Amino acid sequence: MRKFKQFAACLMGLALSMGVYAQDDANSFVHEQSDGYEWPTDQAVLKKLDQWQDLKFGVLFHWGLYSVPGICESWPLCSEDWITRPIDSYYDYKRWYWGFSEKFNPTDFNPDQWADIMQAAGMKYMIFTTKHHDGFCMFDSKYTDFSIAKGPFANNPKKDVARYVFDAFRQKEFMIGCYFSKPDWHCKWFWHPYYDTAGRMQNYKRERHPDWWKNYQDFTYNQLMELTSNYGKFDILWLDGGWVTGDEVRLDEVLAHARANGHEGLISVDRTIKGKNENYQTPERSIPEKQLDHPWESCITLSHSWGWVPDVKFKSPNEVLALLAEITAKGGCLLLGVGPTPQGLIQPEVETCLRQVGKWLKKNGQAIYNTRITPDYNDGNTWFTADKDGKTLYAVYTVKDGEEMPAAIEWEGNIPTGTMKLLNKNVSVRYQCDGNKVKVTLPKGLANEPLAFRFTVKK
Repeated sequence: MRKFKQFAACLMGLALSMGVYAQDDANSFVHEQSDGYEWPTDQAVLKKLDQWQDLKFGVLFHWGLYSVPGICESWPLCSEDWITRPIDSYYDYKRWYWGFSEKFNPTDFNPDQWADIMQAAGMKYMIFTTKHHDGFCMFDSKYTDFSIAKGPFANNPKKDVARYVFDAFRQKEFMIGCYFSKPDWHCKWFWHPYYDTAGRMQNYKRERHPDWWKNYQDFTYNQLMELTSNYGKFDILWLDGGWVTGDEVRLDEVLAHARANGHEGLISVDRTIKGKNENYQTPERSIPEKQLDHPWESCITLSHSWGWVPDVKFKSPNEVLALLAEITAKGGCLLLGVGPTPQGLIQPEVETCLRQVGKWLKKNGQAIYNTRITPDYNDGNTWFTADKDGKTLYAVYTVKDGEEMPAAIEWEGNIPTGTMKLLNKNVSVRYQCDGNKVKVTLPKGLANEPLAFRFTVKK
């Protein structure tokens, strides 16, 4: 812990000496929800999707070069006018950023700690960033030396980082997802050194340099085949960088090979590229306005950044649970973004928050896990889910931090019959029905946290 504090202090001094850039600006680009959905025809994929929809709560790890200085992922490498940087010269910034490949040495890397904490949080699936847009690989790729396995961490027995992360979560019976960026800003066949890098796309015209583009396609295809061949069974292939399509990197071939060789039912998430290979949608940092009847996931950060940033404010357990209640009621899953420290640990503040979330889910999880949507899914702060038979319903009343718990809560619709249970106390509660309105009397002395109720509705 002492080493961590010293390192963080050094980073803060570095940031202050250069001028801290606006994190919110660098986070302003998000992938929105696709405007259409195509159901898969592969029965194994449909089965896996149904299993995934039961899980509801997962974690997305961003961990890479950006973690060393504690900045907003790869985006400041991209020369677009919405991005700000701590260094005035774009080319000086790139040299500074690439230089962290010689400094990234996470000697405290402990994937078992990650898995223990996320299991305690009540999470059921995970997605690990094997490569972000900067091209730095968190796996031992034979197609590039720009990897965690080739720098100062090369002699560590855990240098093939992704393998150890995936295995740690498999031991906890998580559903396993592999994040991979299709664009690669370090690959000379995508951002060719002959030209300036003007934006997130390749920096040349494909028709003028078809050989360069072919080399990039082959490079990306080979890395995808490498991951799906050498790193155990995946449940989800989560592809970022929607300005390059799956078709452009031979995704059909990758998926066909993977599904026939150990990854049966592999869910493909070619983000924002609607069609057969976007098996579920991924609105980023947002929740759809209304309930959806097809598979989707909101990916939302625990702080304001996907990766680790020093001295950042985290969402509270109540805020996380409110997101989870709303997303579940609307038919989605919550993928919560967590950034491990440069040393390779989950920091104590994150652990404290997530263990509180898990403590709540341990008592109230039946209102979340394995549920499906119900037509009347919301009234004010109360969100409704249903067992798969549609007869047993759950109401989750969300609260703000410090809010005084009311003596009673009310909602319209979803009229109960018989006994209503308060899940966290496993006790019956009194309720009254007046036409289409329900009033539930609450026990005294309840803690400031969401409340979940189970009841049967009149049919």
